Amino acid sequence: MTVINTDVLVVGAGPAGSSAAAWSARAGKEVTIIDSATFPRDKPCGDGLTPRAIAELSSLGLASWLTGRARNLGLRAAGFGQELLLPWPGGSLPNYGGAAPRMILDATILGVATDAGAQLLQNTAAHDVVVENGEIKSVIAKTENGEVQINASKVVIADGARSQLGRKLNRQWHRDTAYGVAARGYIDSERSDDPWISSHLELRNAENEILSGYGWIFPLGSGEVNVGVGTLATSKRPADINLRALLTQYTDQQRTDWKLSGDIKAPWSALLPMGGAVSGVAGRNYMFVGDAAGCVNPLNGEGIDYGLETGRLAAHMLDTETDFSQAWPAELRSHYGYAFSIARRLAGILTVPGLLPAAGPIGMRSRTLMKLALRVMGNLITEEDNDMLARTWRTAGRLSIKLDERPPFS
Repeated sequence: MTVINTDVLVVGAGPAGSSAAAWSARAGKEVTIIDSATFPRDKPCGDGLTPRAIAELSSLGLASWLTGRARNLGLRAAGFGQELLLPWPGGSLPNYGGAAPRMILDATILGVATDAGAQLLQNTAAHDVVVENGEIKSVIAKTENGEVQINASKVVIADGARSQLGRKLNRQWHRDTAYGVAARGYIDSERSDDPWISSHLELRNAENEILSGYGWIFPLGSGEVNVGVGTLATSKRPADINLRALLTQYTDQQRTDWKLSGDIKAPWSALLPMGGAVSGVAGRNYMFVGDAAGCVNPLNGEGIDYGLETGRLAAHMLDTETDFSQAWPAELRSHYGYAFSIARRLAGILTVPGLLPAAGPIGMRSRTLMKLALRVMGNLITEEDNDMLARTWRTAGRLSIKLDERPPFS
């Protein structure tokens, strides 16, 4: 068996892992990053980049790269007989968003990490760990040439929602809170340069029942759009739905308006833990980040910005803590606990039968209300914001987390 020694091992080269690797390597650490795939590779995602993600990508040095990508002004919200154009609010964040296929985005962020000095091992699938006293001593991975043992002082785990190492390390996903199921694909469109991302909030199934989710179309500026559907579920109210059929149905409904042509390409579905609904996110010398830590917005399914942020936060913690087992969950709660608690509570309410058909038309009649909803649902309230909405959101979050039987990341 081949043996590799490294200061920091990052498992998974998506946005969260590559962000952690880039910031760690920039801090002068010897970093090895491994992934089971060979890049570029695809991932199921809406490909949308919120202003928060734009800010993180810019801080990584990708501002000029973003200039050449699709840019959008905000959200076109449609449903219940209404259509509203809701600009991104700006403030402490950029006043624009973007979009980039994960095939391109993830390879680009990974390039930032390797340019910073991280050593990349592709087609290297972590499948086991050697643990002593709550500390990872080695990660065992499979390669084309056999197994490799990687010894690391510290480990950042970013291997996704279905984390393989999470199964070995007693990470648990709690489905009593809201989680998401979604499907996406690509299709040719004459409106691929549209300056607004679009969400259809009146998503109906084949029986014409309104679902607790939405359909989306995100222009990519390349002749294609990313088209998708997503819905919320809980263990009490699971999503009993054929996602591929729903995706086809929704796409057909939008063909005329969006001037879509041809078949859906690369359809892919996913199931995601949301709102920090996981426990066991850290041990003495390891941390879970991004989707592996349940860092997905319960109100819109967004995970790229959280992945980038948690990668950066984890890299910074490598310098400040010697035991992550309590420090990392506390750090995640300090940044996301209030917002995740109330967001997943609201998301759970949306799964109650009959609520959305009753509340949807009321909400869509108020542009002011929808502008506030965009800011909340889009994860666009930062720690620097101190306006009325930000203060109200935090107050509601503090109350919500006190009522949680299991707070986020616990």
